[in-house]
Amino acid sequence: MYSETDLQSAVTAGALTPQAADALRAHVAELRQSPIADEEQFRLITGFNDIFVSIAAILFLTGCAWVGGSVTPWLGAALVTASAWGMAEFFTARRRMALPSILLLIAFVGGSFATVLTILVPAGHIDGNNRTGMALAALAAAISTAAAWLHWRRFHVPITIAAGVAAATGVFFALFMAAFPTVDTRSVYPVLMTLGLAIFGIAMRWDLSDRDRKTRRSDVAFWLHLLAAPMIVHPIFAMLGVTQGNAAPAVAALVLIIYLALGAVALIIDRRALMVSALAYVLGAMGSLFREFGAVSLNVAITALLIGSALLLLSAFWHHVRGRLVSLLPQGWQMRLPPLQMSSPQPVS
Repeated sequence: MYSETDLQSAVTAGALTPQAADALRAHVAELRQSPIADEEQFRLITGFNDIFVSIAAILFLTGCAWVGGSVTPWLGAALVTASAWGMAEFFTARRRMALPSILLLIAFVGGSFATVLTILVPAGHIDGNNRTGMALAALAAAISTAAAWLHWRRFHVPITIAAGVAAATGVFFALFMAAFPTVDTRSVYPVLMTLGLAIFGIAMRWDLSDRDRKTRRSDVAFWLHLLAAPMIVHPIFAMLGVTQGNAAPAVAALVLIIYLALGAVALIIDRRALMVSALAYVLGAMGSLFREFGAVSLNVAITALLIGSALLLLSAFWHHVRGRLVSLLPQGWQMRLPPLQMSSPQPVS
């Protein structure tokens, strides 16, 4: 299986002509009855060897952390960081293996954070009400942000930008907690949602720069959307009290309305992360609603049946529904969004 990034790389290397790559894309789109941009592709594994190498890498990194940590905590984290970079030089830079590259990136950025934090805070425990401790955590997160930037400059793994943005978000939160150590948890939700919207804006900038989703920029946008979605969705439903597990009928109805709105946004931008992130809250709200009306024993089954059938129908007619929504937008917006399927799909014989 070859991704859009692989095709673009082949064109750049001269192995394929741009015309041949476009013909292949058109052929695959005809087989799948939807345009390539509509598939929201990202490369996770290229074969079972990715899984094999990933398991081996996890075992090796675990051993590094254990052996080094038996001497001193920061040494274990430092060994993980150095080993992750070293393995990336082969499995990412040379072999271009997708899943191992993702795991090694996470290990490198996480190891950088853990190394600095265990040096600054040898005890390994930070009290949320301790301003000094949170300031030190912010410093460790800032260094891990720089580590993500270095990794991106060397390897260009698409998830790296999302990892760096997540680390930068950690810097902000740590500084926020250092400045307001006694702040109420509910007061953090608007801040979290604001940060999520900011990350969503960054993701859209990457998306808009690759309308046809043929380059690595689309993969970067995918991971940014995946990071932004729960940061937007969780505060909304937490402030509504859905996370408590007992949503009143009015709240459950509001949850469904919000989910429909998120679904409309997901359709327009052709990204499904928002809908997936909000799914758990909708299931909980619907379950509470059925329980309220006496369907206690079957509330989970009925909820799964209704939501599952609705999502399957949406998946089957995704490009048709999306086409209708996008057609309502101003022409300038339509020209910046991923292209629509212009003709109705024909059955494959």
